[in-house]
Amino acid sequence: MSVTRLYLVRHGRASAGWDTAIDPQLDELGHRQSLELAQQLVPLGPMHVVTSPLRRCQQTALPLCEMWNTNAEIRSEVAEIPSPQGVSISDRVEWLRLAMGGTWGSLDARYTKYRDELVKFAFQLVADTVVFSHFVAINAIIGAINGDDRLVSYRLDNCSVTVIDHDDAGGLKLVRIGREADTLIR
Repeated sequence: MSVTRLYLVRHGRASAGWDTAIDPQLDELGHRQSLELAQQLVPLGPMHVVTSPLRRCQQTALPLCEMWNTNAEIRSEVAEIPSPQGVSISDRVEWLRLAMGGTWGSLDARYTKYRDELVKFAFQLVADTVVFSHFVAINAIIGAINGDDRLVSYRLDNCSVTVIDHDDAGGLKLVRIGREADTLIR
């Protein structure tokens, strides 16, 4: 039986919050975090790299890709949880706070589809891969493994690495939860 290892990385600290920018880049600390992360992960590879289409994830992946002399594959399946239709940018943070305190089942079908496509994508990776993604997205995969319907099971810190394995029989196993911290939702 073959086993594929996935390293799920939450992006570095962003320069702006959900209520001020749709696609912020990393701030100065976020760039430092991404470099430190790359130095940690570089001995494990090179391996396949996947990133969310959002800039903060692509910028977090860049130092590792440069060290491995590879390019990241940009995949929408590992993007941030989408904002609700019709909610203004200034009201996004309040929506996110409320959603994060609840369950996937309490959200509409758009969000359970997002979660299901994310988990399906993780199952489809057949080579060891570093995936640069987002707080809620990584929690969705952890929740699927643990049978937990909550949006948030763990308060994953910026540039934390959660490790999961999946085998060719379709089983996902949580190997290690990434570093946690009080996450500022802004």
